[in-house]
Amino acid sequence: MLGALGVVFGDIGTSPLYALRECFLSNGRALALQPENILGVLSIMFWVLIVIISVEYVTFVLRADNDGEGGILSLMALLVTKAKGQTRWRRYFVGLALVGAALLFADAMITPAISVISAVEGLKAQTPRLAPYVVPIALVILIALFAAQRFGTARIGNVFGPLMLLWFAALGLIGLHSLWQTPAVLAALNPGYAVNFFLSNGMLAFLVMGSVFLVVTGGEALYADMGHFGRLPIRNAWFFIALPGLMLNYLGQGALLLRDPAAVDHLFFDTVPGPLVLPLVILATCASAIASQAVISGAFSAASSAVQLGFMPRLEIRQTSSDAIGQVYLPAVNWTLMVGTVGLVLWFQESGRLAAAYGVAVSTTMLATSILLYFVARHVWMLKRPLAMMLVTPFLCIDSLFFSANLAKIPGGGWLPAITALLIYLLMTTWKQGRDALNAVLSEENLDLDLFISSLAMEAPLRVPGTAVFLTGQKEGVPRALLHNMKHNRVLHQQVILLTVESARVPYVVAAERVTLDPAGEGIARMTLRYGFLERPNLPEALAAVSRRFPNFSYDEMETTFFLGRETLIVTRTGKAVARWRRLLFAYLLRNAASAARYFQLPPNRVVEIGAQVEI
Repeated sequence: MLGALGVVFGDIGTSPLYALRECFLSNGRALALQPENILGVLSIMFWVLIVIISVEYVTFVLRADNDGEGGILSLMALLVTKAKGQTRWRRYFVGLALVGAALLFADAMITPAISVISAVEGLKAQTPRLAPYVVPIALVILIALFAAQRFGTARIGNVFGPLMLLWFAALGLIGLHSLWQTPAVLAALNPGYAVNFFLSNGMLAFLVMGSVFLVVTGGEALYADMGHFGRLPIRNAWFFIALPGLMLNYLGQGALLLRDPAAVDHLFFDTVPGPLVLPLVILATCASAIASQAVISGAFSAASSAVQLGFMPRLEIRQTSSDAIGQVYLPAVNWTLMVGTVGLVLWFQESGRLAAAYGVAVSTTMLATSILLYFVARHVWMLKRPLAMMLVTPFLCIDSLFFSANLAKIPGGGWLPAITALLIYLLMTTWKQGRDALNAVLSEENLDLDLFISSLAMEAPLRVPGTAVFLTGQKEGVPRALLHNMKHNRVLHQQVILLTVESARVPYVVAAERVTLDPAGEGIARMTLRYGFLERPNLPEALAAVSRRFPNFSYDEMETTFFLGRETLIVTRTGKAVARWRRLLFAYLLRNAASAARYFQLPPNRVVEIGAQVEI
């Protein structure tokens, strides 16, 4: 639970730094700092935390796990696997999940920027002379955070967990201190104030919801990081530590506004007794770095799943824990996020300006999750349609309201995450369509395996000792690499394996279902290895396990050669099912994908690559 507190709750835990303040400072300070408005906004915040985080995410969404794994791609894989009679809906499941994943990557750049810079801005509350140093200090912290990712979320969680426990305790005590002075703020727990706020402010209340949404922006991270720590630790950490600390602090800030509306500019730090401001700035800075960790680790999980599910090119994936296979580190994703985050800090300079860009990505992802939750209720939990609608409708209404309110932020900076997510979505769909197009071309040119074996019986080639493993994406026909090897080297190994690696739509595949081996004759066999979308394929290890299970198959690493086909794509101008710009982009992505030998963890001195040109 302490580890989960250190990784999962950073994002939502640092929302008090800016959320309530932005409700009154956004929209050109149009919302008057009157007691009815202060209590109305606090009432909305309280009930949104209860309904969206406590009920929707912690109670229901965390139950929609795919063998213990969370995140919108995991949810999509669960639906595609379970909703077998709903083939017409599958394309929509996939589309929604890809949109949500793309937006999660965009959010993983914005969250570190706004969290860290909000905390460091506390220095200005201490003394305005430190204002010029806010951005440089924030950049140093962010670069150090991304540099630490290679150590893995388990180690980071062990370090960050006690700090976050201290942070939530400080939030609660600071809020309680202010609340004790103005207990009248407790009236905000009455939902009637939220209703009156909407009735009194009309369209302005709708626009303010874009800022209220900042209190729940870490909700999706709770789900995306579930595989790192498990459902129960996250649930306990929320109800016993995070929720009480957050609510006491928001009420304390509201109490200060009731006493002194002018404190809104530095609202969070003005609730802190003077001698404790600087220590709290330091603690808030640490907490903001932890807030970034929640979405960064979620982005790693999403990217790893996307690679295995075939929506991203091969990327280097490093396992950072021997106990929790879901804890991974992807260098390419990490450094890309760092560049984007640093660019955002340099561009926007202030947390208030960043807040205008924040929320568009997360609100869209949360809306997509709520829509998918309905289908989970219908086809996984097997609820009747009326009951599923009763369950999901309140969440959909609130998420739709947040989504609509955040659309108003697009002109002020919300366009940035929208464009970023659109580019990532195009990359993922282009890779998927390009792989399908390439496999279709290769399948058309395949030589039938039975015909190939018949030709060997008629004219036997020279057979050499050892095993040849030919990796191929097609489960029919003869791999091009094998035909080229026969044509140019005129030899065939005594044992030949045509190996296809498949990604299953479950996080992990049990050992009994890992392999199928079908002998075809003349020392040739077709083998299929299946891996879950959170597993990293290790082919030598898998082949050693196969040799122990199948007596007729032997594997000796020093007597085995792995043959890989490397296709050089020639993009034609003729009409194809896939647009030419997508084929050009796919060719670029394929050239820059991580080496198959490294991705499948093959021994470098046992690999032969055979190139071929393919027109697409």
